[in-house]
Amino acid sequence: MDALDVARWQFGVTTVYHFLFVPLTIGLSVLVAVLQTMWHRTGNERYLKLTKFYGKLFLINFAMGVVTGIVQEFQFGMNWSDYSRFVGDIFGAPLAIEALVAFFLESTFIGLWIFGWDRLPKRLHLAAIWAAAIGTNLSAYFILAANSFMQNPVGFRINPDSGRAELTDFLAVLTNKVALVTFPHTLAGSFLVAGSLVVTVGLWHVMRNSGSADTGAYRFATKFGSWVVLVSSALVVLTGDIQGKIMTEVQPMKMAAAEGLYTTESPASFSVLTVGSLDGSREVFALKIPYLLSFLGTGDPHGTVQGINDLQAQYASQYGPGNYAPIIPVTYWSFRFMIGFGLAAAAIALLVLWSQRKGRTPTSRWLLRAGLVMPVLPLLANSFGWIFTEMGRQPWIVFGEMLTRDGVSRSVSLTEVLTSFTAFTLIYATLAVIEFKLLVRYARAGVPDLTPEPADDDTDDAERPLAFAY
Repeated sequence: MDALDVARWQFGVTTVYHFLFVPLTIGLSVLVAVLQTMWHRTGNERYLKLTKFYGKLFLINFAMGVVTGIVQEFQFGMNWSDYSRFVGDIFGAPLAIEALVAFFLESTFIGLWIFGWDRLPKRLHLAAIWAAAIGTNLSAYFILAANSFMQNPVGFRINPDSGRAELTDFLAVLTNKVALVTFPHTLAGSFLVAGSLVVTVGLWHVMRNSGSADTGAYRFATKFGSWVVLVSSALVVLTGDIQGKIMTEVQPMKMAAAEGLYTTESPASFSVLTVGSLDGSREVFALKIPYLLSFLGTGDPHGTVQGINDLQAQYASQYGPGNYAPIIPVTYWSFRFMIGFGLAAAAIALLVLWSQRKGRTPTSRWLLRAGLVMPVLPLLANSFGWIFTEMGRQPWIVFGEMLTRDGVSRSVSLTEVLTSFTAFTLIYATLAVIEFKLLVRYARAGVPDLTPEPADDDTDDAERPLAFAY
């Protein structure tokens, strides 16, 4: 083990941990805005209660996401200074816009939304949550544009004197084909997470407090969240299909690694399950769907999908000696876990809707248990999706331009990286416990009571009539 290995582990852990909060923030910001819009249009108190209820969960998650995101960015200078020096002119531009425009937009209007209840006009207050939601989604786009440059470098040139990548076309970076498809795919995954949380909390209250005055609000939340999950699941599949074809075009090794395909095939099958050697190089048993990999990669059931061995020979000739294949078992299983956990969440949403058909109240304990697990499933799907995206690009930190081993800080020792890694892990574990307890506490508390409190009595004591107690 050396500093490079630990630096990669640290960035991987902090990135996956940070992304546990991101999709929930992105999705909930819009769902809360939709609920408030429904209250504004109808005047139905049910929607106001749900707006304040899920809005509180959104704010808890937003605060935790900001903290973890700031820590993550420090690593570019600490552990990856050579990478930052090489690509900073390009990578820094979308991140700067994200901080100066998108983040300030969302944080400013979230503040107005928090403190604007009963202080701002209703329309202006509604506009505040929509502005915050738009800022949150814009923030995601600029960050994804920066990441997409690492997947498919465009709009730059290499300065022969400094050896640095320099920005030549910022519009090309923002309209990178990878960014254009990754953004809707990420948004769909975010709504999958947010909808699942809405379902879980609503279902728990429907089944545990079925006789309460707010049961109607919870039943609506459960159905609303279920439809969000189902629609977003369909969008995940659609955008994922487009993303797979673009990935095959710009990073054919990643598609080959997703299947563990070592030899070029036409047509190529997709294996639902494969048992093989630990390094993934030898297949013992496989359950395959004919033609599916060709369709996923090329759009043609008979299309040609390049194998790892042929691509390795091509890259060795193009870039020099070295191993240009990622860790096959990681890419193979992360790709399938991403798909499997997402489909499982959609299946539970269908069961929840079916259990409430014609006004019925669900009573199955197994459904409640499945509902409680439901938000974890799309979170795992999102996490494995990013693990596949980043690990599938290896050994490149910027595909075709810079190897990961060349981007690490040369002045940082193994001890220093281990120290920061340990400290971050302990802090993040503490924050995870706090986040979980806060979400559970306020989720169990239920929707707020909107009954106005009695006005304070301003009568001076000297003016009160004397009263005697016997």
